Amino acid sequence: MRVSQPKKTRTILSFPIAYRFSRKTLHRYFPGVVVCFTVAAAARFLSDHYGAPQMLFALLLGLAFHFLAEENSCIPGIELTAKKILQIGVALLGMRITVDQVIGLGLDSVALVGAGVIATILVGIGMARLLGRTAVFGMLTGGAVGICGASAALAISAVLPRNSNAERNTIFTVIAVTTLSTISMIAYPIIATWLGMSDHTAGLFLGGSIHDVAQVIGAGYGLSPEVGDISTVTKLFRVAMLVPVVFTLSLLFRNRGGKAGKIPVPFFVLFFCLFVGINSYAPLPEGLHEALVNASRWCLVAAIGALGVKTSLKSLAQVGTIPI
Repeated sequence: MRVSQPKKTRTILSFPIAYRFSRKTLHRYFPGVVVCFTVAAAARFLSDHYGAPQMLFALLLGLAFHFLAEENSCIPGIELTAKKILQIGVALLGMRITVDQVIGLGLDSVALVGAGVIATILVGIGMARLLGRTAVFGMLTGGAVGICGASAALAISAVLPRNSNAERNTIFTVIAVTTLSTISMIAYPIIATWLGMSDHTAGLFLGGSIHDVAQVIGAGYGLSPEVGDISTVTKLFRVAMLVPVVFTLSLLFRNRGGKAGKIPVPFFVLFFCLFVGINSYAPLPEGLHEALVNASRWCLVAAIGALGVKTSLKSLAQVGTIPI
């Protein structure tokens, strides 16, 4: 009697199939990802040598390479960078914050800064509706101004409803908030000095109002080391506000979309919280910590570059003057 041999099955775990799968995936995404990280590298080089924000350079360079968004070989990688790599960068922002930093500000300062963030978002929504824009646009711009500039705009846009104007509004917000942040870095220290603010008050003022972390550091330490320390911690607390804001918006729009039963928090927000916990209670070796922080910067700058590549100047001009 002939005994039949069990049929061999080939799964994704078998080497030949896994190899072909990974090779196919690499071939699909590699060109577009390389374009975005090349833009990021150029933006960081220009920023280091000319002092302007990396995000602004990445946007401008990305816009200059918009023609690549029409190349079929580049589109998948550009889309991947604008979405998934962006989310990785936002998650790794948690490595820049500790719970002790927030506690060190004091309850009054924490309450003041938290209320300021909430008020800014609400004013953004109100102004958007008053000027004939959508509440979603107000959430995006208010969140970017109130929390951490371009990084917040990218994180918030990831959980807002998608439509034909979503990417255009995001890129506009990033450009506007980056420009305002650069102006604030120069003007606000002058205002703080002119008003005779103490180091603590000046630190709260700069950290609680300037949009981008890099500009806060530049403005704060430009006045004194004490102001720099306070302004940086204040700013990082605003960055930490990204978690409840994104959580709330995600829950709101998932419920509206009728997707009950799913976890309302995107994975990158959960990992953001995880990294804050690790950074607070189980610090990583300094070299690894710095590598993760640097990886976050690379991912965010590359994502900005990807958004720039995807956006045409013509569509950006269609936003109009009212949002400005």
